[in-house]
Amino acid sequence: MIVPLRKRKKEGDLYKRFPDIEKRLGELDLLSKEDLVDRCKLPKGHSLHVPSECVLYFVRRSSAAKDDVLFGQLFKVIAERIRRALPRAENPDGVTVSFTRSQIYEQVYDKIVTLLIEERAGYVERLDFFEISFNGGLAKLKLDAQDKAWKEENRNTELEADEDSGEIAAEVETAAGSYDPFAPDVLDDYIYRSRLAAAMDELSPLQRRIIEMWSKGIQIDSKDPDAVTIAKSLRKSEKTIRTHRDLALDRLRKLLTGGGK
Repeated sequence: MIVPLRKRKKEGDLYKRFPDIEKRLGELDLLSKEDLVDRCKLPKGHSLHVPSECVLYFVRRSSAAKDDVLFGQLFKVIAERIRRALPRAENPDGVTVSFTRSQIYEQVYDKIVTLLIEERAGYVERLDFFEISFNGGLAKLKLDAQDKAWKEENRNTELEADEDSGEIAAEVETAAGSYDPFAPDVLDDYIYRSRLAAAMDELSPLQRRIIEMWSKGIQIDSKDPDAVTIAKSLRKSEKTIRTHRDLALDRLRKLLTGGGK
Protein backbone atom coordinates (compact mmCIF):
# COMPACT_ATOMS: atom_id res chain seq x y z
CA MET A 1 0.00 0.00 0.00
CA ILE A 2 1.30 3.43 -0.94
CA VAL A 3 1.42 5.75 2.07
CA PRO A 4 -0.60 8.94 1.43
CA LEU A 5 0.76 12.42 2.04
CA ARG A 6 0.01 14.01 5.40
CA LYS A 7 0.28 17.70 4.57
CA ARG A 8 -3.11 19.44 4.50
CA LYS A 9 -4.43 22.38 2.52
CA LYS A 10 -5.95 25.41 4.23
CA GLU A 11 -9.37 23.87 3.64
CA GLY A 12 -8.28 20.79 5.56
CA ASP A 13 -8.02 18.38 2.63
CA LEU A 14 -4.90 16.27 2.26
CA TYR A 15 -2.52 17.08 -0.58
CA LYS A 16 -2.37 14.34 -3.20
CA ARG A 17 0.25 13.20 -5.67
CA PHE A 18 -0.46 13.35 -9.38
CA PRO A 19 -2.22 10.20 -10.71
CA ASP A 20 0.74 9.16 -12.89
CA ILE A 21 3.07 9.30 -9.89
CA GLU A 22 0.68 7.24 -7.77
CA LYS A 23 0.49 4.66 -10.56
CA ARG A 24 4.28 4.44 -10.86
CA LEU A 25 4.64 4.09 -7.11
CA GLY A 26 2.26 1.14 -7.14
CA GLU A 27 4.34 -0.54 -9.85
CA LEU A 28 7.67 0.17 -8.17
CA ASP A 29 6.42 -1.06 -4.82
CA LEU A 30 6.15 -4.56 -6.28
CA LEU A 31 9.88 -4.70 -7.10
CA SER A 32 12.55 -6.22 -4.89
CA LYS A 33 14.85 -3.76 -3.11
CA GLU A 34 17.70 -4.59 -5.49
CA ASP A 35 15.55 -4.06 -8.58
CA LEU A 36 14.12 -0.85 -7.13
CA VAL A 37 17.59 0.62 -6.60
CA ASP A 38 18.69 -0.42 -10.09
CA ARG A 39 15.57 1.12 -11.61
CA CYS A 40 16.08 4.39 -9.73
CA LYS A 41 19.63 4.63 -11.08
CA LEU A 42 18.48 4.60 -14.71
CA PRO A 43 19.32 7.90 -16.46
CA LYS A 44 16.80 10.45 -17.64
CA GLY A 45 15.63 9.55 -21.12
CA HIS A 46 15.54 5.82 -20.41
CA SER A 47 12.10 4.31 -20.95
CA LEU A 48 12.06 3.04 -17.34
CA HIS A 49 13.49 6.20 -15.77
CA VAL A 50 11.97 6.75 -12.31
CA PRO A 51 10.63 10.27 -11.58
CA SER A 52 12.37 12.02 -8.69
CA GLU A 53 9.06 12.22 -6.82
CA CYS A 54 9.02 8.41 -6.73
CA VAL A 55 12.66 8.13 -5.69
CA LEU A 56 11.97 10.57 -2.85
CA TYR A 57 8.95 8.52 -1.75
CA PHE A 58 11.09 5.41 -1.28
CA VAL A 59 13.87 7.39 0.38
CA ARG A 60 11.36 8.57 2.98
CA ARG A 61 9.73 5.16 3.38
CA SER A 62 13.08 3.43 3.89
CA SER A 63 13.95 6.10 6.45
CA ALA A 64 10.71 5.54 8.36
CA ALA A 65 11.26 1.77 8.23
CA LYS A 66 14.81 2.20 9.57
CA ASP A 67 16.13 0.32 6.55
CA ASP A 68 19.57 1.91 6.58
CA VAL A 69 20.92 -0.05 3.63
CA LEU A 70 18.09 0.88 1.26
CA PHE A 71 18.03 4.44 2.58
CA GLY A 72 21.74 4.86 1.93
CA GLN A 73 21.48 3.54 -1.63
CA LEU A 74 18.50 5.68 -2.58
CA PHE A 75 19.82 8.72 -0.72
CA LYS A 76 22.84 8.72 -3.04
CA VAL A 77 20.51 8.65 -6.04
CA ILE A 78 18.37 11.57 -4.91
CA ALA A 79 21.40 13.59 -3.75
CA GLU A 80 23.02 13.21 -7.17
CA ARG A 81 19.81 14.35 -8.87
CA ILE A 82 19.74 17.43 -6.67
CA ARG A 83 23.36 18.23 -7.55
CA ARG A 84 22.67 17.91 -11.27
CA ALA A 85 19.64 20.21 -11.02
CA LEU A 86 21.61 23.03 -9.40
CA PRO A 87 23.77 25.66 -11.17
CA ARG A 88 27.48 24.87 -11.31
CA ALA A 89 29.56 27.20 -9.16
CA GLU A 90 32.58 27.02 -11.47
CA ASN A 91 33.01 29.64 -14.17
CA PRO A 92 33.81 28.59 -17.76
CA ASP A 93 37.54 29.22 -17.14
CA GLY A 94 37.57 26.22 -14.79
CA VAL A 95 39.54 28.17 -12.18
CA THR A 96 37.29 30.82 -10.64
CA VAL A 97 33.85 30.34 -9.13
CA SER A 98 30.69 32.44 -9.15
CA PHE A 99 29.89 33.63 -5.64
CA THR A 100 26.16 33.80 -6.35
CA ARG A 101 25.93 30.38 -8.02
CA SER A 102 28.10 28.90 -5.31
CA GLN A 103 25.79 30.19 -2.59
CA ILE A 104 22.68 28.97 -4.42
CA TYR A 105 24.21 25.52 -4.80
CA GLU A 106 25.29 25.26 -1.17
CA GLN A 107 22.11 26.65 0.35
CA VAL A 108 19.69 24.54 -1.73
CA TYR A 109 21.68 21.32 -1.48
CA ASP A 110 22.26 21.74 2.26
CA LYS A 111 18.60 22.60 2.88
CA ILE A 112 16.98 19.60 1.21
CA VAL A 113 19.63 17.16 2.45
CA THR A 114 19.12 18.52 5.96
CA LEU A 115 15.37 17.93 5.64
CA LEU A 116 16.00 14.33 4.59
CA ILE A 117 18.40 13.77 7.48
CA GLU A 118 15.98 15.38 9.94
CA GLU A 119 13.27 12.97 8.85
CA ARG A 120 15.40 10.14 10.15
CA ALA A 121 14.19 11.32 13.56
CA GLY A 122 10.59 12.01 12.60
CA TYR A 123 8.17 13.02 9.85
CA VAL A 124 9.02 16.31 8.07
CA GLU A 125 5.85 17.72 6.50
CA ARG A 126 7.69 20.08 4.14
CA LEU A 127 9.01 17.14 2.13
CA ASP A 128 5.45 16.30 1.04
CA PHE A 129 5.60 19.19 -1.40
CA PHE A 130 8.66 17.66 -3.08
CA GLU A 131 6.74 14.41 -3.56
CA ILE A 132 4.10 16.39 -5.44
CA SER A 133 6.54 18.44 -7.53
CA PHE A 134 10.22 17.75 -6.96
CA ASN A 135 11.43 20.30 -9.50
CA GLY A 136 8.93 22.85 -8.21
CA GLY A 137 10.29 22.43 -4.69
CA LEU A 138 13.85 22.87 -5.91
CA ALA A 139 12.85 25.94 -7.91
CA LYS A 140 11.36 27.55 -4.80
CA LEU A 141 14.51 26.84 -2.80
CA LYS A 142 16.67 28.22 -5.63
CA LEU A 143 14.69 31.47 -5.74
CA ASP A 144 15.01 31.92 -1.98
CA ALA A 145 18.75 31.14 -2.11
CA GLN A 146 19.20 33.49 -5.08
CA ASP A 147 17.64 36.39 -3.18
CA LYS A 148 19.90 35.75 -0.19
CA ALA A 149 22.98 35.39 -2.38
CA TRP A 150 22.28 38.65 -4.23
CA LYS A 151 21.78 40.51 -0.95
CA GLU A 152 25.02 39.08 0.39
CA GLU A 153 26.85 39.94 -2.84
CA ASN A 154 25.55 43.52 -2.67
CA ARG A 155 26.52 43.79 0.99
CA ASN A 156 30.02 42.58 0.24
CA THR A 157 30.28 44.97 -2.72
CA GLU A 158 29.39 47.88 -0.45
CA LEU A 159 31.88 46.69 2.14
CA GLU A 160 34.59 46.36 -0.48
CA ALA A 161 34.04 49.97 -1.51
CA ASP A 162 34.48 51.08 2.10
CA GLU A 163 37.67 49.03 2.35
CA ASP A 164 39.49 51.29 -0.10
CA SER A 165 40.44 53.47 2.85
CA GLY A 166 41.76 50.46 4.75
CA GLU A 167 39.83 51.47 7.88
CA ILE A 168 37.99 48.18 8.34
CA ALA A 169 41.13 46.10 8.07
CA ALA A 170 42.91 48.40 10.54
CA GLU A 171 40.21 47.85 13.16
CA VAL A 172 40.48 44.10 13.18
CA GLU A 173 44.07 43.38 12.12
CA THR A 174 45.45 43.77 15.65
CA ALA A 175 42.58 41.85 17.25
CA ALA A 176 42.89 38.94 14.84
CA GLY A 177 46.66 39.02 15.11
CA SER A 178 48.21 35.61 14.73
CA TYR A 179 45.11 33.84 16.03
CA ASP A 180 44.76 30.44 14.37
CA PRO A 181 41.52 28.57 15.14
CA PHE A 182 42.87 25.58 13.21
CA ALA A 183 46.01 25.04 15.30
CA PRO A 184 46.72 21.27 15.52
CA ASP A 185 46.94 21.26 19.30
CA VAL A 186 43.36 22.53 19.71
CA LEU A 187 41.87 20.59 16.80
CA ASP A 188 42.68 17.36 18.65
CA ASP A 189 39.84 18.22 21.04
CA TYR A 190 36.50 16.87 19.74
CA ILE A 191 34.49 19.40 21.77
CA TYR A 192 36.56 22.25 20.33
CA ARG A 193 36.03 20.97 16.79
CA SER A 194 32.27 20.97 17.40
CA ARG A 195 32.40 24.54 18.70
CA LEU A 196 34.55 25.60 15.74
CA ALA A 197 32.03 24.14 13.29
CA ALA A 198 29.23 26.08 15.00
CA ALA A 199 31.31 29.27 14.99
CA MET A 200 32.05 28.88 11.26
CA ASP A 201 28.30 28.83 10.63
CA GLU A 202 28.11 32.31 12.18
CA LEU A 203 30.31 33.78 9.44
CA SER A 204 28.97 35.28 6.23
CA PRO A 205 29.12 32.90 3.24
CA LEU A 206 32.03 34.84 1.73
CA GLN A 207 34.03 34.89 4.95
CA ARG A 208 33.36 31.20 5.61
CA ARG A 209 34.63 30.28 2.16
CA ILE A 210 37.75 32.42 2.59
CA ILE A 211 38.54 30.85 5.96
CA GLU A 212 37.92 27.33 4.64
CA MET A 213 40.35 27.90 1.77
CA TRP A 214 42.87 29.71 3.98
CA SER A 215 42.81 26.87 6.52
CA LYS A 216 43.78 24.45 3.74
CA GLY A 217 46.89 26.45 2.95
CA ILE A 218 45.62 28.11 -0.24
CA GLN A 219 47.44 31.40 -0.87
CA ILE A 220 45.47 34.62 -0.78
CA ASP A 221 47.28 35.88 -3.88
CA SER A 222 50.35 35.06 -5.94
CA LYS A 223 52.53 36.55 -8.65
CA ASP A 224 52.43 33.15 -10.35
CA PRO A 225 49.63 33.41 -12.95
CA ASP A 226 49.05 29.64 -12.80
CA ALA A 227 48.78 29.44 -9.01
CA VAL A 228 45.41 28.69 -7.43
CA THR A 229 44.62 31.51 -5.01
CA ILE A 230 41.70 32.64 -2.91
CA ALA A 231 41.54 36.02 -4.65
CA LYS A 232 41.45 34.41 -8.07
CA SER A 233 38.94 31.72 -7.09
CA LEU A 234 36.51 34.18 -5.50
CA ARG A 235 37.21 36.97 -7.98
CA LYS A 236 37.96 39.50 -5.25
CA SER A 237 40.93 41.79 -4.74
CA GLU A 238 43.76 40.72 -2.45
CA LYS A 239 42.88 43.58 -0.12
CA THR A 240 39.25 42.46 0.10
CA ILE A 241 40.25 38.86 0.85
CA ARG A 242 42.70 39.91 3.58
CA THR A 243 40.17 42.23 5.20
CA HIS A 244 37.45 39.59 5.23
CA ARG A 245 39.91 37.04 6.53
CA ASP A 246 40.80 39.32 9.43
CA LEU A 247 37.14 40.09 10.10
CA ALA A 248 36.38 36.37 10.12
CA LEU A 249 39.32 35.48 12.38
CA ASP A 250 38.34 38.21 14.81
CA ARG A 251 34.76 36.90 14.82
CA LEU A 252 35.93 33.32 15.42
CA ARG A 253 38.29 34.47 18.17
CA LYS A 254 35.45 36.18 20.01
CA LEU A 255 33.10 33.22 19.60
CA LEU A 256 35.66 30.61 20.66
CA THR A 257 37.43 32.50 23.45
CA GLY A 258 34.55 34.45 24.90
CA GLY A 259 35.71 37.73 23.35
CA GLY A 260 38.97 37.96 25.24
CA LYS A 261 42.03 39.51 23.64
